[in-house]
Amino acid sequence: MSIRHGLLALLEQGPRYGSQLRTEFESRTGATWPLNVGQVYTTLNRLERDGMVAQDGADDAGRALYVITETGRSELRSWFETPVDRSNPPRDELAIKLAMAVGAPGVDIRAVIQAQRHHTVRAMQDYTRLKAQALAAIEGGGSEERDDVAWLLVLEQLIFQTEAEARWLDHCEVRLVRLSAGTGRGAGAAAAKAAPPGESAEQSSGRSVRPDLSMTGTGARRTRPGTGRT
Repeated sequence: MSIRHGLLALLEQGPRYGSQLRTEFESRTGATWPLNVGQVYTTLNRLERDGMVAQDGADDAGRALYVITETGRSELRSWFETPVDRSNPPRDELAIKLAMAVGAPGVDIRAVIQAQRHHTVRAMQDYTRLKAQALAAIEGGGSEERDDVAWLLVLEQLIFQTEAEARWLDHCEVRLVRLSAGTGRGAGAAAAKAAPPGESAEQSSGRSVRPDLSMTGTGARRTRPGTGRT
């Protein structure tokens, strides 16, 4: 998240002091990504160093006011006009967790998925409730309507994100069931070949061959795309 560009956008509306910028930033985003005053002033110092903001006196309480410069306005325009880069996606803890859970000893990956799905659906319900409140505030036509609209956009992005996450978790569970079932069939076929004449695969192995959904690591190596190597 670009804090620096968010602060520049607020400063384009007029001079602001540090804690005022923090309050307005959180109001605009519904405090989804809370800031502390230290972050704000650290960012302002860097923006001042880069010639994008400048100090412009103080308010009646003696608090230093900051204004945006032409360099800052140019940077802000470029930010608004340039698509957000998706070629290097940020690390996603959930994706990493499930990737590490595959084949991890003693980890029931389906239980991990189900627990996350429960949390995701609950978060989606919370966001939907907050969306209803934001819509009610907008329809009421309060003086903070601009901030309510901005907060609504953030909420709707969070709702879409959690909906997509819930669908992805469903997909992961189906994928793992299929892989586990396929592994079970492969193991059964191999055992049948190895069993002595007149003895079933189950008798040869001492147990029935069933998919183990708590251990989805198959032990099979995956070919790296384009290399033909594992």
